[in-house]
Amino acid sequence: MEIIPAKNGTHIVNFGEINLPLTLDCGQAFRWEETEKGIFRGVAYGKETLVSQTEDGLFFRNTSAEDAEKIWSDYFDLSTDHEKITERLCKDPYIKEAYGRYGTLRILRQEPWEALCSFIISSCNNIPRIKGIIKRLSEKYGEKTGECFSFPSAQTLAVKSEEDLSFLKAGYRVPYILDAARRVAEGETNLEEIRKMSENEARNELMKIRGVGKKVADCTMLFSLGFTDVYPVDRHIDRATKLYYPDGLPDCFKPHSGLAQQYIFSRMLEEKNL
Repeated sequence: MEIIPAKNGTHIVNFGEINLPLTLDCGQAFRWEETEKGIFRGVAYGKETLVSQTEDGLFFRNTSAEDAEKIWSDYFDLSTDHEKITERLCKDPYIKEAYGRYGTLRILRQEPWEALCSFIISSCNNIPRIKGIIKRLSEKYGEKTGECFSFPSAQTLAVKSEEDLSFLKAGYRVPYILDAARRVAEGETNLEEIRKMSENEARNELMKIRGVGKKVADCTMLFSLGFTDVYPVDRHIDRATKLYYPDGLPDCFKPHSGLAQQYIFSRMLEEKNL
């Protein structure tokens, strides 16, 4: 991987492949919008960028080389050798066909509090509505980053009431958001410590939060805490898993079952218009 400063941004090149549009819109993150064809605006860790795909990598507009190195290279998991990972996953015919369609997907390394809150919001919800709730939440309680707003901190939300969040139209999820915010703000739920736990310990710790079941916990673990072998299951993935893997997930998925799940979800998203 190489980081190259440019006049109006920064290039990151020589890291392998990525299907940028699908990586940003396959259900693992909810803050990215396509502003022009092939150009995506997003915010992570309080920083805003415009990212597009080039022949040899990614270009981040109005982004310093320092931010490209410290934030975006890690966020997009650009230091990982995905060629070896996909070679192993493609021993499975279903994943091999999906990889032929989509190319290289990457698991985003999101900010843990934002991921936890976002997947609480995602429970029994659809992607457009999830994005709308998160956008309203950020615009109300986040900080201006340019054209967008940062995701509000747990400390900011911890002092809010259910009435304060009624504008979100998030329904029964509001008390769950507030419980998670208070636990994180007070240190009762320490997300950085959870990162160091075993898979079962981490899941059980997250599930102490109101409204956090196995699926929300697994999504938080996979998309922000580095548990690459976690395989989040909703009703769509459950149906696909029973159909294509009635005897259980193949050994070739390990230790990146989460990435395999993203290929399966992307195929279902395309075929079933979920």
